[in-house]
Amino acid sequence: MTNRPGERRHYPPHLQPPLAADHYMGPSSSSSAASLKGCCCCLFLLLIFLALLAVAIALVIVLAVRPKKPEFDLQRVGVEYLLVAPTDSSGDGVTSYSASPAAYLSLNTTLLFTAVNPNKVGIKYGAADLYVLYRGVPLGIAVVPGFEQPEHSTRLVESRVSVSRFNVLQSDAVNLVRDAAVNDRVELRITGDVGAKIRLLGFTSPRVQVSVDCVIVISPRRQSLSYKQCGVDGLNV
Repeated sequence: MTNRPGERRHYPPHLQPPLAADHYMGPSSSSSAASLKGCCCCLFLLLIFLALLAVAIALVIVLAVRPKKPEFDLQRVGVEYLLVAPTDSSGDGVTSYSASPAAYLSLNTTLLFTAVNPNKVGIKYGAADLYVLYRGVPLGIAVVPGFEQPEHSTRLVESRVSVSRFNVLQSDAVNLVRDAAVNDRVELRITGDVGAKIRLLGFTSPRVQVSVDCVIVISPRRQSLSYKQCGVDGLNV
């Protein structure tokens, strides 16, 4: 029997040929899903391997180098200028030292720090700000520049603090005037954190923090340092 052009040929049910879509889409979708799962598993295993490799390298570095915490301490303080000027509280041009509501402090100092690297590898220090305080009141900032330090070495780092007519108010001003004019001792505190990282074979360790906390006493009459005590992480050195 010949079919006419455009007429669909009919087969008995048991001789019906499989549809083209069924023959093509089924195996292709299954293979694509299996391939995608295989890629995800390979990627996951690769990430685990890289993580374990990084941990192993870090452990080798730690065991081989045995890193120690670097030391950062205030070595010397050079007093160039310190002046405490009480304000006129009476209004008649006579300065009162006992009940002055405010006072001005001017200060120029040079701070010399020592950085000690006890490790077998180099250390990279980041820039840091150390605060100069009088009775908890911030007066100025000593900026410590960032630098790199080789292994088993000691380096000197200089910083300057310049304060121009800082206005100290109320009770702190009374104490400041009394300390400068009567006791001849102005006590300041220098505190802050310095960050460092150990570098080895292109790897950089996490940031190590070194805390600096120093108390210095300056004599306004002699324009010199009369006392210094520093601590690192709360321990006196």
